[in-house]
Amino acid sequence: MGIIISSVYSLDKEKQQDQVKSSLDNIYLKKTIKEITENLEPRYEIIIYKSMSGDTYESILNKLNIDIDEKKLLLNTILNEKSLKILRINQNFTFKFDNLASQKISEFKIETDKKNEILFTKSEVEKKFLSKKIKKNFTKKTVYKETVISNSLYSSAINLGIKPNIIIEFARLYGFQVDFQRDIWKDDSFQIIYEEFVNENDKVVDTGEIIFANLNLQNKDLQLYKFEYEKNKIDYFDENGKSIRKTLMKTPINGARLSSSYGKRKHPILGYTKMHTGTDFAAPTGTPIMASGDGKVTKAGWCGGGGNCVKIRHNSKYQTVYAHMSKFGRNIKRGVRVKQGQIIGYVGSTGMSTGPHLHYEVIENGKKINSQKLKLPSGKILKGEERKKFEVDKIKIDVLKSNLIVKLN
Repeated sequence: MGIIISSVYSLDKEKQQDQVKSSLDNIYLKKTIKEITENLEPRYEIIIYKSMSGDTYESILNKLNIDIDEKKLLLNTILNEKSLKILRINQNFTFKFDNLASQKISEFKIETDKKNEILFTKSEVEKKFLSKKIKKNFTKKTVYKETVISNSLYSSAINLGIKPNIIIEFARLYGFQVDFQRDIWKDDSFQIIYEEFVNENDKVVDTGEIIFANLNLQNKDLQLYKFEYEKNKIDYFDENGKSIRKTLMKTPINGARLSSSYGKRKHPILGYTKMHTGTDFAAPTGTPIMASGDGKVTKAGWCGGGGNCVKIRHNSKYQTVYAHMSKFGRNIKRGVRVKQGQIIGYVGSTGMSTGPHLHYEVIENGKKINSQKLKLPSGKILKGEERKKFEVDKIKIDVLKSNLIVKLN
């Protein structure tokens, strides 16, 4: 009896399976299922946005398909977070949507810098977002690069995969003693050790500090070592413990060509001979211009024939002028204090100008002088215990350099 029942059940089951298979093979049913599944929205959806020039927090939230009340809640949440007072270009936003909820955003993240972000999670109990600061998962790597300069320092460094901000810092360090247009010859070379921060995918998310640099000019080495001579006071010193920092940099721009020197010349627009009281550096529009020394901005505006210009008072003795800018650097305005090497503007051709270039002036005790012949006092010289500690640190860096070179081979 049991066998019969079992047999009937088996036959019945096989029949059901055939019916199901037959139904699934039905073209109309297949089409209907396809349409239904294609029109089904997933419950959770992720939207990623990178901030652009001209964006505000409000304009970013207006791009999201959420109601007015939810936008207000998100905006107030962001504005109440102190670390988000300033919205920067290329800041990453990640929004998680819950399509079954009345208020769609269940959580969102905002990058505060390349290594940190803030996660906002919706609290259903309090109807608000709770914030949590998160350190991104990254690893610090020490990188060694070297190459022969075939064209320009900038292009040679870019070809090595060195990030632009490291190149600018490298140029700033050597800007006290090297004119990058006239002092670098073909087949000169450089070495550099610096820090990189990489994520779990081994992608570089940020760069750290330069630890060591060497610029070999006509077989002469100009070595620089990073050294903390007092707590939180870091500078770069040559192999003899002498700081490379001077009152003013020799050239406040990288990758430029000296197009007109200080002295009498025929004015390219006015047509008559007059005294050229500065130095002109030809460079592509948008090339960063650096403050040649620490100081206070006394003007950031229109200077007539000089177009957009910045004037900086460095001390009681020296002032500098930077003219024909296409635009000013971030937050550069009258009264702002700037640091040596800080970007204050970008090359342009505003005012009386025949092409993109920087007109650079140095004023000493109220008199305009030739910046390229300026002799400036050297910075700090390490002595005593500081010098002993520097020598130990220098040996450690030299050993690090040797180990990194071995890994390359």
